[in-house]
Order: sequence, then structure tokens, then C-alpha cells
Amino acid sequence: METIDSLRRKLAVTTDLQEVVKTMKTIAAVSIRQYEKAVESLGYYRRTVEMGMQIVMRHDQEARALQPTPRGRLGAVIFGSELGMCGQFNDLIVGYALNQCQELQRGKVNRAIMAVGARAVSRLEEAGEKVEFYFDVPGSLSGITPRVQEMLLQIEAWQCPGGVERIVLFHHKPVSGAVYHPQTVPLLPLDLEWLEALGDKPWPSKVLPTYTMDRPQLIYALLGQYLFVSLYQALAESLASENAARLAAMQAAENNIEERLKDLRLQYNQLRQSTITEELLDIVAGFEALTGKNH
Repeated sequence: METIDSLRRKLAVTTDLQEVVKTMKTIAAVSIRQYEKAVESLGYYRRTVEMGMQIVMRHDQEARALQPTPRGRLGAVIFGSELGMCGQFNDLIVGYALNQCQELQRGKVNRAIMAVGARAVSRLEEAGEKVEFYFDVPGSLSGITPRVQEMLLQIEAWQCPGGVERIVLFHHKPVSGAVYHPQTVPLLPLDLEWLEALGDKPWPSKVLPTYTMDRPQLIYALLGQYLFVSLYQALAESLASENAARLAAMQAAENNIEERLKDLRLQYNQLRQSTITEELLDIVAGFEALTGKNH
């Protein structure tokens, strides 16, 4: 049976939990905007890289050499979360990625998986998948760059002769507010049609830029920047989506806590009133007993 003291303790614990949830909501909301601004800024950098590729690919038929016919293994890079309390975030992206891999007609023995986030690793292992490489999710915006650099080194190692030839990214992308959806981003090989269209695209001014670096070296440098931008954007969008999912989960938790607090306060007030009433009745009964004895 509940007592005044036990209900008071429950009210205190639930109130503290409510403050924690409110703090997590605030952190998630701030983080969402932070990562969204990073993605927006990255768009300008991506445009600069694409303009550089546009110049070196202009009217160039050698671009076909950059797109070999993929016959080797498929490399799937799946972006999940390191922490929990984000709803179905990891289940959705893992299920989506595995379905997409099946549509690409690659068996388990003919694909390699790189996962970002411990929660994604556990979901993949539960599905019977082997994760060849794992990276933890950076806890802040400043941690994205070194993590992307580490991933690029691993992707380069993947592409040894007879290794992974086709690499695809799977991550969540924020839509609006707390809404996000999974998407597929082909990383390598580069889309030949996109390269040719880029080379044939009209230049925005009448003066074409020139370059003094050796063309193959310049192409290699621009390709490296393009891969960096693509991975950075995928990770930043995944982090924004993760915080959006956490914001939604914390909002639902806050609603449940408020309902719980209402119930606890009602029980506390009812029990307190009953206790006061019982004490008053005892006082009255004692008074009547004393006055009865005196008569």
C-alpha cells in the first residue's frame, strides 16, 4: 500500500526525470540545427568541387575510364547511432539497407559492410550480417572530419585489386522538424552520365578557368574532395536525423511523464486528504471519549 512518504519520493524522482528529458530535448533541438547548418555550408563547398570537375571533364571522352563495370564485391556503408533513446532510427536504416542490398542482387558472401554506430552493428548482427569494419559516431560537429578521414582510408583499402568495386551509402536524411527518411547514395564508381552532363554544362561566365596542375593529378585530388564531401554530408545528415528521432522520443517521454505526474499528484492529494480526515476523526473520537468520561 502506498504511503505519503513513498508517493513523495516517486514525485521527486519523476520530477527529476522530467528535468532530464527537458534537457535532452533542448540538446537534441540545438544539435539538429547545428548539423543542418553544417550541411547547408557544405553545399557551397560541394558546388565548388563540382565546378572544378566540370572544367577538367569539359568535352573529355576519357571520363569513361573512371567508371569500370562493377563485377567485384558491393561495399555497403550504413550510418546508425552510438546511443539509444532514438526510437526506430537504427531498425529502419538497417532494414532499409539490407533490402536495398537484396535488390542489387548481391549475396551475403559477395558484399562487405561498414557500419557507423554501435547500435547499427548490433542490429546487423541480429540480422545475421557480418560487419567487417565499425566506426563510432562522433559526439560533436568537430569530430566529423577526422571520422570521415578514417573512413576514406578504409574505403581506399577496400578497393584493392579484386576487392570492393561498388560502394553505396545508406543513411537517414532529415525532411522537416522531427521527420526523416532513409536514402541510398551511390558513392563509387562515379556516375558516367553525371560526369558527361557536368562536362557539357554551360559555364556561368564567359571566361573559362585554367589550371597548371597535371590533369590526372588534379582529377585524383578533386575525386578525393568529392568523396570527402559525400561522406561528410551523409554523416552530418545522419546525425541531424538521429537528434530529430531523439527529440521525438523525448517529446513522447515528456508527455508520458506529465501524465504520470498528474496521477501521482492526484494519489498524493487523495491520500494526504484521507490521512488528514482520519487524524481529525481520531481527534474528535478522543475528545468525545474524554468528555464522556468526565460526565
